[in-house]
Amino acid sequence: MKRAALSAMLLLGGLAQADTVFISNEKDNTISVIDSKTQKVIDTIAVGQRPRGIALDKPKTHLYICASDDNTVQVLDLKSKRVIANLPSGGDPEQFALHPNGKELYISNENDALVTVVDTQKRSVMKQITVGLEPEGMAVSPDGTLAIATTETSNFLHWIDTKTKKVVHTTLVDQRPRYVEFSKNGDKVWASSEIGGTVMVVDTATKKSITKINFGIPGIFKDQIQPVGIKLTSDGKYAFVALGPANHVAVIDAKTYKVIKYLLVGKRVWQMAFAENENQLYTTNGVSGDVSVIDVNELKVLKSIKVGRYPWGVAVIPTN
Repeated sequence: MKRAALSAMLLLGGLAQADTVFISNEKDNTISVIDSKTQKVIDTIAVGQRPRGIALDKPKTHLYICASDDNTVQVLDLKSKRVIANLPSGGDPEQFALHPNGKELYISNENDALVTVVDTQKRSVMKQITVGLEPEGMAVSPDGTLAIATTETSNFLHWIDTKTKKVVHTTLVDQRPRYVEFSKNGDKVWASSEIGGTVMVVDTATKKSITKINFGIPGIFKDQIQPVGIKLTSDGKYAFVALGPANHVAVIDAKTYKVIKYLLVGKRVWQMAFAENENQLYTTNGVSGDVSVIDVNELKVLKSIKVGRYPWGVAVIPTN
């Protein structure tokens, strides 16, 4: 069976792998819960103030939530749908990344120019690492040896040795880097620069730029094209880049680094997450208050799902 036909059958539910999609709503202080089979919101959970970055723990039984205005990372128990802990995240947490060991959470503290490393088991701070001004994006390498923080005002990628918890290198990128993602084997890093309007691909070993990707969408002013979230397919075929107020997601050939398509989604597309099988991609569209569902095989937008006000983060968990 061709992948396109299989994708259509999955969407219709005949062979569907059910996923549950969690969306943080920045203005409503809630998490919207979407059933992937029905593509509808099935629950809304009250959480802390200004929830932004969200991520699942390793067993996928808890959801970590950056409650930015509460200066904490909350732990939401997915079975009871209750917040069971508040981690000492440092001030104004926005994004974070979980180490492969499942224990260490690397959190960007935008207002304090720090990365806070929290032990999620002991629920205590392990280390605070000084970085540049306004850290936001966070990533940890697949092998767990490196963490990277992007600093919006300093325009750097700060490379952190996860063993020593020290910055070992900085890489200059374009203006206002917002998000960073390692390739699946960890040999490359993709970093978006919102005001610079570019994505830079960096070699992990040398920490030097391999290429810089620019964007152009007919009928849209250049200054509206503001790259933020990035997602890479596990097979190394595609990179998807959310372009903020340009209201499009760019599809990039991850081998040639060429843009092959722009997909029109909701207003101010921000972050993205794949379904567990990577057949679909979910985007959060802040201004329009919805989530777009993209068919990864056909490279087309399938549906828009209304959620809360200013959806920001997204995480996906399989339910069967």
